[in-house]
Amino acid sequence: MTVLPGSVAANSHCFNNPRKGGSDLEGGTGYPRFSWCGDACLVAEFGDKIDPLINSMVRDLDLRIRGLKLPWLVETVPTYRSLAVYVDPWDSPREEVELAVTSLAREVKAKTMPSVAVVEIPVCYGGDFGPDLERVSMYTALGPDDIIRLHSSKLYRVYMMGFTPGFPYLGGMDPRLETPRLEDPRTLIPAGSVGIAGKQTGIYPIASPGGWNIIGRTPLVLFDPAGASPFLLEAGMEIRFVPVTGERFEEILSGNGA
Repeated sequence: MTVLPGSVAANSHCFNNPRKGGSDLEGGTGYPRFSWCGDACLVAEFGDKIDPLINSMVRDLDLRIRGLKLPWLVETVPTYRSLAVYVDPWDSPREEVELAVTSLAREVKAKTMPSVAVVEIPVCYGGDFGPDLERVSMYTALGPDDIIRLHSSKLYRVYMMGFTPGFPYLGGMDPRLETPRLEDPRTLIPAGSVGIAGKQTGIYPIASPGGWNIIGRTPLVLFDPAGASPFLLEAGMEIRFVPVTGERFEEILSGNGA
């Protein structure tokens, strides 16, 4: 196999990368980086932290690859800092995959991505819907009203999806709300629960175990496997939480307040 600049040698699990990328990122020496995860997934990394500019490069590469409609492409999975490119191992010459992904990755630039429509997520905070609001209050020394105000005043980016179908990992939370995960995770968290874990906030789309601090719940359905579009949210979207009363929550849930 011919080793391309920045490509994988036949007996290697990582890339030789003489053409260093990352000129747009302070401290980004050595990026982009590439590695094969098995025979069917090539990963391009652009950094090692949660950062809007790093994520903009992930999204840029994702759009470029999907726009080519490559015959061997199965799907792409964007994360905070990297893009996983899944391919058909039976119909994807490794050299062709490497050349396409590495070439495109070195063309992307850290930039502000175009504005997208903001999805409003109604949330009833506290009480039975937010059993950990008081815990977050004790840890942050902020009153419950201040927590709700800060949490609902920010515009969040959906950086990635994961954990369970439709679970959005959101960036942009006010650092004053940062609270560690629960020491003992719950065995069951209701669908729609809105939680905080460290610097992140997110929404549980289905009932599942979890260790995030639950501060509220949305009546919206984030994952409907029988729907034409199963997921309400996807990576790259922006959302804003909108506080609602318990009465309003029930109206939306019943379909009378949509």
